[in-house]
Amino acid sequence: MQVPKELDTRGLNCPLPILKAKKALAELQSGDLLKVLATDPGSVRDFQAFCRQTGNELVEQSSAGAEFVHLLRRR
Repeated sequence: MQVPKELDTRGLNCPLPILKAKKALAELQSGDLLKVLATDPGSVRDFQAFCRQTGNELVEQSSAGAEFVHLLRRR
């Protein structure tokens, strides 16, 4: 699976990871993937809500220690 864009929001708290992801998604084509790296534990539920509200697809969420990875597909 090729991810054309990766966004590092580690160290940022809500709402900055969402705002930066929204801007990055706007630069992508429909169907493209965006990988977001975050350290804010609230980002898990924030990205779930963001995708429900915007219609973008939340492909996958995972965590490794204090880091969270969110994979989104632009609709």
